[in-house]
Amino acid sequence: MTTPRPLADLSADEARRIVLRAQGFIGAPDRRSGVRGILRHLGAIQLDTISVLARSHELVPYARLGAVGRRTVENAYWQDTHSFEYWSHAACILPIEEWPHFAFRRRAYRNRPHWNHDLPDGVYDQVIKQLRSEGPLTATELGGAKKTNDWWDWSGSKVAVERALMYGEVVCVERRGWKRIYDLAERAVPDDLLHDELDDTECLRRLVGLAGRSLGVGTRADIADYHRLKGEQVDAVIAESGLVPVSVEGWGKPAWADPAALETPPRGRHRTTLLSPFDSLIWERARTERIFGFTHRLEAYVPKQKRIHGYFAMPVLAGGRLVGRVDPAREGRTLVAKQVTLDGPKAVPAVAQALAEAATWVDCTDARVERVDTPELREPLAQELARLIG
Repeated sequence: MTTPRPLADLSADEARRIVLRAQGFIGAPDRRSGVRGILRHLGAIQLDTISVLARSHELVPYARLGAVGRRTVENAYWQDTHSFEYWSHAACILPIEEWPHFAFRRRAYRNRPHWNHDLPDGVYDQVIKQLRSEGPLTATELGGAKKTNDWWDWSGSKVAVERALMYGEVVCVERRGWKRIYDLAERAVPDDLLHDELDDTECLRRLVGLAGRSLGVGTRADIADYHRLKGEQVDAVIAESGLVPVSVEGWGKPAWADPAALETPPRGRHRTTLLSPFDSLIWERARTERIFGFTHRLEAYVPKQKRIHGYFAMPVLAGGRLVGRVDPAREGRTLVAKQVTLDGPKAVPAVAQALAEAATWVDCTDARVERVDTPELREPLAQELARLIG
């Protein structure tokens, strides 16, 4: 692919601020649109099983809106068929209007020759028939999720309904106690969206444009990663995506930006908050290092003795910078900062503020700081946190 001439030269700081605004962290968010507005703005919110303060799909709107009620978050996602769950960056909640854009992926799944689980004869049709007559249903209600206690040992009905989900014949319409609730797409998706009319090129063009707008500015790899596209898929459509080529100081690679993001400088109040490791601001590690000079790795799947920052270390965003990280836990109504990393003494007030707001959100009335990477900052942090929660 021939790299086009950049239409704008951005400093590293200008690019960082554009990214923060695009991701909803500069300026007052539109609270009237609330969680649904955040979902439409980001285009994808990742799901994950880990729950420390809350699950990641709850932490993402919290980080932008503040202490919005957790039931409000769930209702915003699932009521009135506002969203659906599908494979994007990972398993993600997506705005329902993006259903047509994933036709290319549904077609690819339908044509897939090999699967990890065998599908017993007749079970697929039986699951569809049962959903048509009884749905919405969980996998357990469809005949059982597993054959044994092993997590990978799915029952035939679980294999069938997950296959139907990938094909687009079935939709996850809600998560209830972390269980998927399945229904037929023909019943759950609005008629004007329930189609696979877009060809692969048009699907990719739209997703690349949406990714660029959600990122603000990004490299080819950044844009591809947002919805887990291939680099060559991005190359094929980026010229028609509506994004414009730019250069960014220090990035060392061509980049593309949302032209609307270049029209006005980002202004407004910065959020101070804890970030889920699965937040789209930071989910691509190389991009996070490039923009923030911050190396972050989720250590939940690292053996305990090899962890550096903790099981679910959450970066702290303040003033448009990543100023530290906290590995949190809850003991009753006490928020515990098990392990804290601070970017110097100036980070203490911001980290304390982020912890205090999080404590209030999860209904904690007390907080405790255990370990700090700079031991002499432990007491100042504990005192400031006590003052804020006090």
